[in-house]
Amino acid sequence: MSEEYKAGVKQFCKLVAENSKNINFILCPCTKCLNIIEVNGPNELHDHMMFHDTVDTDFMEDAQGGSSSVEKDIPNIINDELRDHPDMYEELKNDVALSLWPGCTKASRLSAVLTLYNLKVGHQISDTFLMEMLTAVSELLSDGNVLPRRAYAAKQMLKSIGLVHNRIHACQNDCILYPKEYEMLDECPKCHLKRFKDGNSPSKVMWYFPIIPRLMRLYASPEDSKHLTWHHNGRIKDGMLRHPADSPQWKTFDDVHRDFGKEPRNLRLALSTDGMNPHRLQSSSHSTWPVILIVYNLVSSLCMKRKYMMMSTLIYGPIQPGNDIDVYLAPLIEDLKLLWEEGIEVEDRYRNDHFRLKAMLFGTISDFPAYNNLSGYSVKGYDVCALCGDKTDNVRLKNCKKCVYMGLIGTLLGVLGKIKDGLSARMDMIDMGIRSELAPVEVEGKKPYLPPAAYTLSRNEKNILLQTLHSVKGNNHKVVLVLQVIE
Repeated sequence: MSEEYKAGVKQFCKLVAENSKNINFILCPCTKCLNIIEVNGPNELHDHMMFHDTVDTDFMEDAQGGSSSVEKDIPNIINDELRDHPDMYEELKNDVALSLWPGCTKASRLSAVLTLYNLKVGHQISDTFLMEMLTAVSELLSDGNVLPRRAYAAKQMLKSIGLVHNRIHACQNDCILYPKEYEMLDECPKCHLKRFKDGNSPSKVMWYFPIIPRLMRLYASPEDSKHLTWHHNGRIKDGMLRHPADSPQWKTFDDVHRDFGKEPRNLRLALSTDGMNPHRLQSSSHSTWPVILIVYNLVSSLCMKRKYMMMSTLIYGPIQPGNDIDVYLAPLIEDLKLLWEEGIEVEDRYRNDHFRLKAMLFGTISDFPAYNNLSGYSVKGYDVCALCGDKTDNVRLKNCKKCVYMGLIGTLLGVLGKIKDGLSARMDMIDMGIRSELAPVEVEGKKPYLPPAAYTLSRNEKNILLQTLHSVKGNNHKVVLVLQVIE
């Protein structure tokens, strides 16, 4: 052990003693405690760091006010939450104190599982691969090692570190959720359907993932806390529209709600939802609706990253909630109202202070049918434009029997069954007295000839369009299918 290390430990313990809120409860950053176990005073802290001589320097920097990555901040972030769950705390404490194998001083059972699980998440590997990796590593270690060999066992160890979720029973007809005043009922008070199937299995459930602990965790990480004020401190303000923070809506809101706007750490959130089929069966009509929150405080390159997109609600099918989606959004709305009206006390680890965090729902992201469900505004009929209302410019087509709309890709490519520019559309233009040059031409013994329009593409132009679409990053299976149809 070098003299430089000894001097550094002594200086570190002195700084901790000077800046600690409670000198009798100090998180120890040695490799045995991992900033999860508390020690009693700087002397015990000194002994731990001298005995377990390999210290995580990132933890030391964090304790002195420096920054570290999100993964290395996990012990700090969860410590306050574990205080309210002594059973979980005790389990973690035991796993930290348990050496990976008898005589091992470099890793505990918990630190080993955390290391391997971080590899799983970072490289997006499957549970099967994780189980094989756990088995292989366990066989390479000394006899008597306590590394779990199953992915399920590893997850059970880490469940107390994760965020809680609420499994909420719902009426099969989407009438109510059963918590609070309906918690003790066995049937819906509105439609009188039974709450449970055979036995104790609920007829329908939803999952709510409370957002307040997750927002608090963002500010418990110095790196994330710094990013969350980018819209105020790092954004280029030259009048160009690059980000929602550049929009008139953002500026108007700050002017109207000055108390909210003067605190750059307050959060602007967007809500997005749509139906999906988790079973990947195209013939199935199953529709499950995840509700995602996006944090607009972040720079554009981060706010749409999966890491910062929070699934707040999962509405399980098989039938879409439709206009009753507000029933399932009630727990989220309750938290959002609390964040807007009162706010919550949050510790900012980047600035080393506490502040009252507030949040507001800046907007929603959805397709047009989901917009109807979220807002209650009708998207069918004549007056479907939310901005124009009864002044919406619409035309009812006599031959097509519908209001005008355009299936762009199908029309451009001339896909059979998808093209909107057909004989009926051309006849409607004749009735409207427009585009006479596109009128159908009668051909004896054959179908009417439809003159090409300005957007009509040649075969070569269609190939260029499809190749361009295919080169766009994302799911290209539909483009491939269209290409096969055309060929």
